[in-house]
Amino acid sequence: MRGAPFLVLLAALALPLPASALAAGADTTRPLLWATDAEGGAPYTFKDPQDPTRNIGFEVEIIADIEKEIGQPIVPHQYAFSSLILGLQRGDFDFAMNGLEVTPDRAEKVLFSVPYYVFREQLVVRKGEARFRDLDGCLKLDCVVGTLEDTAADRLLHARGIRATMYDGVVEPYRDLVLGRVDAVLLDLPIAIYYAKPNPELEFAGDAMARGTYAIMFQKGNEALKRRIDAALEAMIRDGRLRAILERWNLWDEEQAALAQVGSGDIISASREAWTFDRYFPLLLRGAVLTVILAVVSFGLAVLLGLPIACMRLYGPAPLRWAAIGYVEFFRGIPVLLLLYVLYYGLADLSTASGLGSAFRLGPIHAAILGLGLNYAAYEAEIYRAGISAVPYGQWEAAASLGMTGWLAFRRIILPQAVRTILPPMTGDFVALFKDTSIVSTIAVVELSKQYQILSKSSMKYLEIGLLTAALYLVMSVPLGFLSRWLERRWGRGIL
Repeated sequence: MRGAPFLVLLAALALPLPASALAAGADTTRPLLWATDAEGGAPYTFKDPQDPTRNIGFEVEIIADIEKEIGQPIVPHQYAFSSLILGLQRGDFDFAMNGLEVTPDRAEKVLFSVPYYVFREQLVVRKGEARFRDLDGCLKLDCVVGTLEDTAADRLLHARGIRATMYDGVVEPYRDLVLGRVDAVLLDLPIAIYYAKPNPELEFAGDAMARGTYAIMFQKGNEALKRRIDAALEAMIRDGRLRAILERWNLWDEEQAALAQVGSGDIISASREAWTFDRYFPLLLRGAVLTVILAVVSFGLAVLLGLPIACMRLYGPAPLRWAAIGYVEFFRGIPVLLLLYVLYYGLADLSTASGLGSAFRLGPIHAAILGLGLNYAAYEAEIYRAGISAVPYGQWEAAASLGMTGWLAFRRIILPQAVRTILPPMTGDFVALFKDTSIVSTIAVVELSKQYQILSKSSMKYLEIGLLTAALYLVMSVPLGFLSRWLERRWGRGIL
């Protein structure tokens, strides 16, 4: 909600205080804040298609029973899944529950309840896939497997040395699998049951693997609330209410019998992968290289398109002028994120619907470059138009008096002078483009900022890796400022 701090403050004041702000057990009538991300989809927490104002899902039903068991109201609080641990540590809510896997690194930062679901990973392939049927086959064929970042599936693929493409949502990887952009998808079994199994173009490959557990997360030090909710979950396990909920959502299987024996302390592994500088820096550097490539190529495309569009608007006949204006207003008026989705997913759907095969299916890198290039071309065109217009008309007359044609005068007299004017804002746009490349992570491009998100969540070293990521951005952008000032001094000689 950038630009509206007062509204943010009012919204924050309107929310009840989290449990960490009150003494343990001081007020059992105050609503507890349950953080969840409804964007995560079925079968966890998602919007009821019959009534979009309410959430449904097996976790919603579990919370409803916990609410009755502890005798205290629980209010859902929408929170981005990627920020749940950070929000919990900040004390923005009382607890988080959103298909959260119990891992050793997370257990060092938060408290976990007793588990309420035993999950496994399910490999999904296209219907009729005959090249491989398991992860070993993927490894041999050097396949690309889609998954979600900072999940058990992500860690499993990394440990096996299998190439993975990271996604932010559960729908997109299966869409890309159908379109042939990835060879397989590895996600938690509940996700596969609801999004892959009903799709006639997909099928499960082999049995589910790599067992893990979901649990509720609490802030460190909030043992009192953890004990109350643990007792509620254990009561639900004993009397069969938890099983009834899981059966209603087609999630009960033989693995769930382990819930009666496992406790929150049994699921924390003693080992933890050591994330040291020599392990995460090469990955950050790889993300930085991709960021540079995206920025340079996209900006090159923007420059190539921007100058002709500016000239069309300044000197073209009426149809071309209106076309140039339409281009600028259109691409300045739509969000880059929307443009990326249309180029990456929309064109692929168009290819499928029109029977053209892969004619319009852009890869993630190509879609990212095209989207950023088209968007920034609109801004560059306006910068170039203003710079060219700023050159005094007397320069045209002087060139004409020397016998120069219009094109020659523009190329040798007008444009060189305009460059001195457009260089500073052009450099500013280039620096901005370096940072805007972060948005392309929504279409499965792992550039620098996305690599930071993945590594920081895996290692919990948000500050250390964050400072290094910021340093890499500065190394990429600050030299552009020096280059711009050097060019201004060099090209500006003799003007004053």
